[in-house]
Amino acid sequence: MARRTDPETVIRSQVVLEEHDVSPDGRFAVVVRRFVAGNRYRSHLWRIPLDGTGKPVQLTSGGVRDSWPRIAPDGSAVAFRRTLAPARLRDVSERSSGADADTGRLRIVQLRSGDKAGKPWAIRTPRERSVGEVAWAPDAKRLAFTLDVDPPRFIEGPQPRAGESVLARRMRRIDWRLDEVGYVDRWAHLHVVDARPGATPRQLTAGDWGVSGIAWAPNGRSIAYVADPRADADLRPRTSIWSIEADDEEHPPPTAAPREVLALGGNVTAPAWSPDGRWLAAIGVVESDPTDEISPTLVIGPADGRSPGVAVAPELDRPIGSWIDTDLFGWTAFSRVTPTWLDPETVVAVVSDRGRAAPWRFTIDPATGRTAAPPERLLPGDVATHSIAVAADPEAPADRRVTLLACLGSRPVELLTVPLAEKRPRPVVRSRIGGGWAAGMRWPEMRSHEAPGPAGPIETWVASPHGAGDAPLPSIVDVHGGPLGAWAPAPHLEVVLLCAAGYRVILPNIRGSQTYGRDWIRPQLGDWGGVDAADVHAAIDHVVGLGLADPDRLGAFGLSYGGFMVNWLVATSTRFKAAVSENGVSNQVSSWAASDTGVEYNRTALLGSPVDRAGVDRLWRQSPLGHVADVRTPLLLLQGGADLRCPPSDSEQLFIALRVLEREVEYIVYPDESHVYMASGRPDRRIDRMTRVIDWFDRYLRV
Repeated sequence: MARRTDPETVIRSQVVLEEHDVSPDGRFAVVVRRFVAGNRYRSHLWRIPLDGTGKPVQLTSGGVRDSWPRIAPDGSAVAFRRTLAPARLRDVSERSSGADADTGRLRIVQLRSGDKAGKPWAIRTPRERSVGEVAWAPDAKRLAFTLDVDPPRFIEGPQPRAGESVLARRMRRIDWRLDEVGYVDRWAHLHVVDARPGATPRQLTAGDWGVSGIAWAPNGRSIAYVADPRADADLRPRTSIWSIEADDEEHPPPTAAPREVLALGGNVTAPAWSPDGRWLAAIGVVESDPTDEISPTLVIGPADGRSPGVAVAPELDRPIGSWIDTDLFGWTAFSRVTPTWLDPETVVAVVSDRGRAAPWRFTIDPATGRTAAPPERLLPGDVATHSIAVAADPEAPADRRVTLLACLGSRPVELLTVPLAEKRPRPVVRSRIGGGWAAGMRWPEMRSHEAPGPAGPIETWVASPHGAGDAPLPSIVDVHGGPLGAWAPAPHLEVVLLCAAGYRVILPNIRGSQTYGRDWIRPQLGDWGGVDAADVHAAIDHVVGLGLADPDRLGAFGLSYGGFMVNWLVATSTRFKAAVSENGVSNQVSSWAASDTGVEYNRTALLGSPVDRAGVDRLWRQSPLGHVADVRTPLLLLQGGADLRCPPSDSEQLFIALRVLEREVEYIVYPDESHVYMASGRPDRRIDRMTRVIDWFDRYLRV
């Protein structure tokens, strides 16, 4: 039965399977199921059987956001992070000054016989400090976790009481802010605690730097983590892998200092120990001072740091991880793509290739840590992987060891397994609690085309209204963010809604897009508005030439870098009848310092730096604001009011200039919302956003 496919229905109906883990024996998985409740998000843990017995069982409930599930090595319990689901969002600029609904707590739920769960109980942590990551020790008796710690980095004066703001902040580093966080007043550091009620956590690391990517050694004696403790890490970040001795309640904290065990020329993250503890696999960039065309790859080095890590498949030229764009992933939880060892000779990792993200198998010589065979893609076709977890027990059934949260084709996320014993594995769908919300909706038809471009074919997805046929329709080109993103077979909700409103949507993976190799990225570096804009026009020309798009009713849409591109296109072309720019850049000179990551972002993208005249000129040449007098297209500007990645100042400068020129322009600001509020923002604001977008295009493209 057909259902309404409008912003209110779609956004309030959306369910996302965001995170997961799998039991060591492969009998079951635990997933995080996010949904909309009123005007907020809630998420609960569900147990999904993988052995063909039983039904999904809800493990947690209530007005909470449960996340980061980790199953104990003996399968007896699940540790997870819990925050409250507030009735309203507070001003994000002050969230870090004290305890609030965003403060994460560490919880454990016991898994009882009969697929039932006990009541979650708490590990005691300071009330005002938030838990981040969680990891079980191999003995299932201890937990490692990260926790925000004192002293505060920048706060002057006494600790404010609830509801009060700080006296002042004194900055001497440029890493004081982060989008979706606000002020980074405290770093998260590594702690260990015994997994029993009343146990007291013990802090293992300290310093003016943070810890992430925690992973226990197989013998339970040490923990690997990601950090960048260098004094100038704010100016030229370069994370590396460190190892520190762990303790337990019967032994005093270790006296040995942390050791750097895996460092590369660029960042390295996501450590994973080999089963015998000899090697660490990770995701990193081997080259020094890399720029954006150098993709992160799978690296392996000795766990004791005695020799440098090396790339396992340097010829692959595709990024490790999920680098594709679809908000069917929800975008409120980080993608889990840490490489995982199947056995001492096999690592499984997610590789992004041509807008798809699938698990690949890498064969390793356990004696040398070097590659023993070419890497092999495990799943064919249109797969978009968001999370991967592997059953640790080598005796677990081969068809249940590798588990994914992924989209197949254009459909929403479900839990999948990979039947490793088959010569040509096909994914097995193991859940039905993720995608049922989309049943009966007018889902778009997604088709991939190769558009002739100045430097070769441009893979371009064309999303069409269901059953529309091949008649020319009013069409909107949607430019992804990044620019190191890539459109995937799985669409954004904005694409679903625009197609349901009668539009075709053109989704080109232009030069600068990730997942097509370094030669596709390199020409765009330092040339924003050059080769990338040429590719956008080439993709549109091709779809018009196919007779699918009406050349007299074209629109442009984009977020972040896509917003920049919309600003640039309407400033340098008159082919568009209407455009929507969201959280976009208009002035590269001011954005360098206004963005939370601007300095390093500009370096790796070769955009330039305004510290000298030549740098200012280079940045201004790539700024749509410099062409504002040529804008004649009606432009709707959308902006997250708390966006620290592409802050409001860019949209404001463009809006004011266009208003002074008396051009057709509107500026909409959504208070408290960060960079990707289109996927993770307050539901009513997401609904308002898409209603305005459709109304704007209807006003100018339906004439």
